[in-house]
Formats: sequence, C-alpha cells, structure tokens
Amino acid sequence: MKFFAIGSITKPLSDEQRQQIMPKEVPATLKLYLDGRIEQFWYRQDKPGVIFLVEAGSAEQAQTAVEALPLVTEGFAQYEVFPVGPLAPLGMLIQPR
Repeated sequence: MKFFAIGSITKPLSDEQRQQIMPKEVPATLKLYLDGRIEQFWYRQDKPGVIFLVEAGSAEQAQTAVEALPLVTEGFAQYEVFPVGPLAPLGMLIQPR
C-alpha cells in the first residue's frame, strides 16, 4: 500500500541542534529510501517539512517508519500519514454507458 507522510517541524532547531541532528536524520532517511520504504520525497514549499511517498503494509507500519527518524524522536517534527491510491473515478470515463 502507498501512503503520504506529511512532515511538519513542530519546534525550530537552533544552529547547534541542526548540526547535531541532521547528520543522523539524512542517513536514516536515505536508509528508508534504499530499503524501498520511501519511494519519493519532496521538500515542502509552504512551511518547513517534507512529504514522503511511503510503501508499507499498513498505516501503522508507515507511521512507525517515519516516527523513528531523529527529528521526530528528538521532538522537532511530526508526521501525518494517510493512504493514497489510483484516482478510481477516472474509470467512469472509459466504461461504456
């Protein structure tokens, strides 16, 4: 199943905190990507945060994966996870009437 994981920064990081956490956050995120858990990722343009397209067996598995990232475990970020899929109503356009 596919899920969007919408990440938001919940409290700003100081420069010192950023220097301590990001060397852990980046490899942890890349590991999820290389393991096939994160399929695509984007940086949010509306506010600090990221959006991941996650492959997981359930919403709980997707939530667990992103909640293990250092920015979350250190209390600086949170994720909203929800399922996504094909735009099924488009099928009405190709079915005979």
